Amino acid sequence: MNYKIIERGSFQVVGVKREFSCLNGENLREIPNMWKEVHANGTSDLLVELNNGEINGLVGVCIDKRAMKPEFMDYWIAAEYDGPKPEGLEVLDIPAAKWSVFEVHGAMPDSMQNAWEQIFSEWFPSSHYEHAAGPELEFYPKGDPWSPEYYSEIWIPLK
Repeated sequence: MNYKIIERGSFQVVGVKREFSCLNGENLREIPNMWKEVHANGTSDLLVELNNGEINGLVGVCIDKRAMKPEFMDYWIAAEYDGPKPEGLEVLDIPAAKWSVFEVHGAMPDSMQNAWEQIFSEWFPSSHYEHAAGPELEFYPKGDPWSPEYYSEIWIPLK
């Protein structure tokens, strides 16, 4: 797996969020449906317009809620944004962190889901890093996410 380690100060994203169960792979089935809906209803276009941060594209944000609500997570479709809260969207602060940024190559959603599996089944067990508390990010730049040549990233906070 190709990856790099970066450090980044805190930043803010705006977007929409939903809660998903992680039981029986429900999140793996329903998050792609959320993306389809956000593309169809114009929310993704609005987020692209609002995007004014270092991360130039859309961001999927995964927040593990198992400590409070076993087997659940929040998933955001968002954009990095510095400014007042836009109407109809929510704001999430991403804390400063050291990140492992993994390259993901290929069509969505399979390439992203396969990369997640490989990171946790292969990379973490063989690396000297541990997962830090905090949100995980999926970065989706401009382009055709269903193309076999599509490039995206997974950002995981480290300790």
